[in-house]
Amino acid sequence: MQACLHPRIVRLNAQTMPPSAEERSILLALGGEFVEVEGATDAEALAACRHADAILIISAYLRGPVIEQLTRCKIISRIGTGVDKIDIVAATRKGIIVNNLPNAFTEEVADHTLALLLAAARQLKFLDAEMRQGRKPLELPQIHRLAAQTVGIIGFGLIGRAVAKRCKAFGLRVLACDPCLTPALAEREGVMMADLEQILAESDYLCPLCPLLPETRGMLAMPQFRKMKRTAVLVNTGRGELTQEDDLATALKEGVIRYAALDVFGVVNVFGADGFPTTHELFKLDNVLLTPHVGAASVEAADDCRRRGARAVADVLAGRWPEHAVNPEVSPWFA
Repeated sequence: MQACLHPRIVRLNAQTMPPSAEERSILLALGGEFVEVEGATDAEALAACRHADAILIISAYLRGPVIEQLTRCKIISRIGTGVDKIDIVAATRKGIIVNNLPNAFTEEVADHTLALLLAAARQLKFLDAEMRQGRKPLELPQIHRLAAQTVGIIGFGLIGRAVAKRCKAFGLRVLACDPCLTPALAEREGVMMADLEQILAESDYLCPLCPLLPETRGMLAMPQFRKMKRTAVLVNTGRGELTQEDDLATALKEGVIRYAALDVFGVVNVFGADGFPTTHELFKLDNVLLTPHVGAASVEAADDCRRRGARAVADVLAGRWPEHAVNPEVSPWFA
């Protein structure tokens, strides 16, 4: 691939998640123009990116109609893991490399998943409220020994395996569901292979950690919730769109399942620069624990991702292949 001199580099999400000093230093050293913009709308993203040689992105959308109008773009560098907000097909068709960081936040998301699971298991939200009212509950019938419980993990990639490792340390029985899971891998990781029906029926804690794909979008809706235990807890640190959130709110309200602990959302854009509405039914329920998509957060992860995302841009603009191309089959137009 040919090197690019004096590139125009656009960093999206610059308001809600600004570039780090090291990220900015790496990109400015390339000797071109460095533009920082939020890109909250298609029009804003296109205005900034139309003639960009490289785009860095965290949580904004790069939809097909925008990508089709890019005139010089060589790489879209996702500072993170999920690429469901980028039209990969359109980028590949345009000869644009899309790079992500698949192992960027594995430990952080696994830690947060366990934090939510433990908070639900030990009823921390309820107990904190009771304490603040000067009350000590006489009975806590929903608290069970973790070693007597089952966790079901849907999606057994890097994060799924990291969550399983933590769950096993607490004595939980672990069921795992993934089309790529083999008996050898299950044995090595100390988990039981299961299909979705078994996972739904037997899990006390259900953790969807699979990628957001057309076949997984909305995979957990009322029919699935009705197959779960009435005492079950949904712990979602994967993607909000894996669940039908209106159905989830109804299931929680009607006691179809007991509890939910959520860090990701489809109905709410927690990355909004001016905050976000709290009108959805999920916000009105006591049996929901909510955190604002911070499962991947740590100082170390943030620094590492910004550095590696910038390095991917530097590699491609220097004519080198990046670390983790999502579309390795792409034929770069600038080769």
